[in-house]
Amino acid sequence: MTDDERLRVGTEAHYLDAAYYDRAYARRRDDVRFYADLAETRGGPVLELGCGTGRVTRAIAERGVEIVGVDRMEPMLARARERVAKPRRVRERVELRRGDLRSIRLGRRFPLVIAPFNVFMHLYERRDVERALRTVRAHLRRGGRLVFDVRVPDARELARKADKVYRVGQVTLPSTGRRYHYRERFDYDPLTQVQTVEMAFVGVDDPTDFYLVPLTHRQFFPQELEALLHYNGFEVLEVYGDFRGEALDETHDAQVLVCRARGRR
Repeated sequence: MTDDERLRVGTEAHYLDAAYYDRAYARRRDDVRFYADLAETRGGPVLELGCGTGRVTRAIAERGVEIVGVDRMEPMLARARERVAKPRRVRERVELRRGDLRSIRLGRRFPLVIAPFNVFMHLYERRDVERALRTVRAHLRRGGRLVFDVRVPDARELARKADKVYRVGQVTLPSTGRRYHYRERFDYDPLTQVQTVEMAFVGVDDPTDFYLVPLTHRQFFPQELEALLHYNGFEVLEVYGDFRGEALDETHDAQVLVCRARGRR
C-alpha cells in the first residue's frame, strides 16, 4: 500500500459505519453546545466543513440558525439526513452537501465557518491546509469567523511503542448487535507528523470475526498551527483549551481557535 493509499484509508475507514460512530461519541457534547452557542450569537447562515453525522448540524438548526453541512463520506451524510429529518422546522434550516473541504465551492458567503472535532487533522500536508483555507476564504463574509478545534499533540501518546497493543474493553456494533473485544495500537511518524491509530475488533464469541479500522491524524503543534494560519492570510483572535472558553495551557488536550481572514474585518 502506498503512502497516499494508506492516508486515504485512514481518512475514510472510521467513517464508514455511521451508527457505530454515533455510539462511540454519544457522550461528546461540550463541543456541540459550544458551536451551537456560537452560531446563535453570530447568526447564520453557517457553513460546517466536515459535518459528519450531523451532531453539531442539528443542534445549530434547533437554535433557529440556517446551516450548510459538507462532508465527503456518504455514510455520514446519510445518517445526518436521518438526524435532521424531523421536525420540519429543523429540516428546512439544513442543507447537506457531499464534497471535499479542500475544493468545494458553493458560490455564497457565510458569517461563520466551522470545522468541529478534528476535521483539520485530516489535512496531512501543507498544500492540503492551504487548499482548505482557500475554501474558507472563498466562503467567509467580511467580518466573518473561522472556528475549529484540533487536539494538542501529547508527547507521551506519540512516544507509545508501535508494537504495543492496548486493551480498551468491549463494544457492541449497533448494526449487527455483535460484541467485540476492542484494542488499539498507535504508530507516529515524526517526519510527516501523522499518527495512525489501528482500532482492532475481535469477536467475543468468534475470534475469527476480526477486522481493523485505521484512523490517521496529522498532529498540529500550537505555534505551527498559528504560523500556517498566518501565512495563509488568517489572524488568530482567540485560542481556547476547551469548550468552556478557558485559555489554552499545558493542562489542556484541545486547541479551539477563533480566526478571521485578514482584510475581511
